Amino acid sequence: FQPENPDRILLCAHWDTRPRADQERDPAKRNQPIPGANDGASGVAVLLEIARLLAQAPVPVGVDIVLFDGEDYGREGHLEEYFLGSRFFVRNNTRFFPRYAILLDMVGDKQLQLPREGYSVRYAPDVVERVWGLAQALGYAEFENTVGYYVNDDHSVLNEAGIPAIDIIDFFYPDRSHRYWHTLEDTPDKCSPRSLKVVGDVVWQLLQEGG
Repeated sequence: FQPENPDRILLCAHWDTRPRADQERDPAKRNQPIPGANDGASGVAVLLEIARLLAQAPVPVGVDIVLFDGEDYGREGHLEEYFLGSRFFVRNNTRFFPRYAILLDMVGDKQLQLPREGYSVRYAPDVVERVWGLAQALGYAEFENTVGYYVNDDHSVLNEAGIPAIDIIDFFYPDRSHRYWHTLEDTPDKCSPRSLKVVGDVVWQLLQEGG
C-alpha cells in the first residue's frame, strides 16, 4: 500500500500450520497436522481485515503485508528448520528496510493475554512501548505491562537482518496449566472475534497515527 512512500511499516504473520501435533497428550495423534485456528490463521485473519481497511482509507505511512510460509515446519530442538518463509524473505529483499515490523502470531485466544514478548523488548523496545502504550490508551487490558516468554518466531529473523521487529503473541493459549499450542485442539471454537478485534484495533490505530 502506497509503494511510493519511503516511510514504511511491515505487517506480517505466518499462514502455515504445524504439520504434526507433537504436543498432543496422546502419542498416537502426534503425527497428525494441527488445525491451526489460532497458531497461524488468527494473525492472517487480522491482516486480511487490515488490508481491506487500507484499500478503503489510506493512512499516512506506507504499509507492506507479508504472509510467511514454513514458520512452524521444523522439528522440536532444530531451530534451523523453522521460519523458512521469513528466512527466504530477508535473503531476497536485502535492500528493503521498513521503519519497523510487527508480527501477529496466536492472537485469537478467547482468554487473550499479551505480555511484552522478550526478544521484542530486547531488539525493538521503542516499538513495544509505542504499541503497548497505544493499547493502554484504547483501554485494552489484554496488552499486559509485563515481559513474557522469549519466543523464537519470524520476528527473530527480521531482527537479525536489521529490521526492528516485535511479536504480538499470546503464547499461553489459553494458560500455563493447559495449552492448545501444537495440538489438535487448536480449533476455531477456542478463538474469539473480540480478541481479533482488540489486536486489529491497536494495529489500525497505529497506522492511522503514522506508526
